[in-house]
Amino acid sequence: MSEQGSGWFHRRGGLAEDGWETVVDERVPGWEHTGLRVARLAEGESIALEGTGVERLVVPLAGSFRVSHAEGGSGSGSGSGSGSGTETVTELAGRASVFDGPTDVLYLSSQATGVVTATSPGESRFLVATSPTDIVRPSRHMPVDEVPVELRGAGASSRQVHNFGRKEALDAARFIVVEVITPAENWSSYPPHKHDEAIPGHESELEEIYYFEVAPTRDAPAGVSEEHAFGMFSTYSSAAGEIAIDSQVKTGDVALVPHGYHGPAVAAPGYDMYYLNVMAGPDPERSWLISDDPAHGWVRETWEGQELDARLPFGPAAGAKGDTE
Repeated sequence: MSEQGSGWFHRRGGLAEDGWETVVDERVPGWEHTGLRVARLAEGESIALEGTGVERLVVPLAGSFRVSHAEGGSGSGSGSGSGSGTETVTELAGRASVFDGPTDVLYLSSQATGVVTATSPGESRFLVATSPTDIVRPSRHMPVDEVPVELRGAGASSRQVHNFGRKEALDAARFIVVEVITPAENWSSYPPHKHDEAIPGHESELEEIYYFEVAPTRDAPAGVSEEHAFGMFSTYSSAAGEIAIDSQVKTGDVALVPHGYHGPAVAAPGYDMYYLNVMAGPDPERSWLISDDPAHGWVRETWEGQELDARLPFGPAAGAKGDTE
């Protein structure tokens, strides 16, 4: 089920467990600081977010959801609200697809448990980013209009970043969570970069998860199959360790990056690419500081004077169900 890089790359379904399509956590050999869960639910179906001692960010990928959650569930330990079990219900408006721009998200503290229920017709899909921690930050629903949207790069390196899980936007304990849309034919996670050693003020030590989705462009001819949509992703070794991923990626695939230079992520002609990143590490500071591969860092200078890709920003398609704008 795994491919390349000593198990660091996994196809959709290769990490399935207990009703989840994908589960990444500390049970994966060599993994410690970050986690990921992805589920597909029909309208009215539910799945539980069990256990405390882990912070979570619930991210709708396609469809809308209701999340019933409580702080201080049984066996959660002490702290403000612990043991009260008072239930809160949060409605996540979501979006029709990850290519319809940002979505509202729900941060759940390390004392919270919950149940997620799909509320849209048909099949819905959501993701939960996680990180183990005893630090308690307040649970929070972030509406879509509060999500910072960044248009990064230029020319064929243009991409759209939703920074809902960076420290500037979210008071989380450990993790950094962002999502990126890369238009067809464009490159992102480029120049290749790393964050696998702690150098104060220069580089953070962070392990990272990439979760991918790929789809035909909106102007693709009728009948083009989403199943055949693809992009490419690469990771290679640094002084911190050996790794090699050079793979075609499709919707639901996951790459784990414990160390090394990662990038590029390339959207093939005819297909837009999305990925969500979860990052966390042992550093006391919750910061994202990177070092470019010295062989390729000069490419950033070529962006000066280039125009941003006119296809950005991505937003809801006309008439799409689940529009959030």
